[in-house]
Amino acid sequence: MSAFMALLKRDVQLAVRTGGGAALALGFFAAVVTLVPLGIGPDLKLLSRVGAGILWVSAVLAALLALDRLFQADYEDGGLDQLALSTLSLEMMSLAKMMAHWLVTGLPLTLLAGVMSIFFALSPAAVGVLCLSLLIGTPAISAIGGIGAGLTLSLRRGGLILPLIVLPLLSPAVIFGSSAVLIVLDGLSNGALPLLSAFSVFVVALSPFAAAAAVRLNLAA
Repeated sequence: MSAFMALLKRDVQLAVRTGGGAALALGFFAAVVTLVPLGIGPDLKLLSRVGAGILWVSAVLAALLALDRLFQADYEDGGLDQLALSTLSLEMMSLAKMMAHWLVTGLPLTLLAGVMSIFFALSPAAVGVLCLSLLIGTPAISAIGGIGAGLTLSLRRGGLILPLIVLPLLSPAVIFGSSAVLIVLDGLSNGALPLLSAFSVFVVALSPFAAAAAVRLNLAA
């Protein structure tokens, strides 16, 4: 097994075994998505119009809960120094950790969003586009979050600063993702999904280099 696959498997197993941020993210997402319709009321037409935006914003916030520990645990116990000295480059190490975060957080949130969409009276076609948009967009959340986690690695209370760095950068994903569902509801031709795909591919391709540079800077400090 390659060092990349070994690190990916280890991080997924740790996240599943310890629960922690991944389970907290899913619980937070389910709680918010359940409470919001209670506050809006029984207007099904209004719920279907705002549902995609609420589900997307809730997914982004939930995913952030598990991001501050992306590099932190290895940084605190010295494991990150050992990884930096290994044959695996910091870029590939960052990519493995971001992929592990997506597998235990982004992918389950995508599946759970399809179930929780029942609270927003979305049509089957809209639910399908919602899940597809999250499947395309959640890797971008893990990628941009990885950059933020690298930048805040050595900061005290970095978990509080991380959302301030990451959330503005994720606004295109939220806009394109929720717009894709609204376009389906309006019966128009969907041009938001290609834009979301382009955004996600761009940040996923760029993020390992940016996150590795941030980690390298913190290790050298």
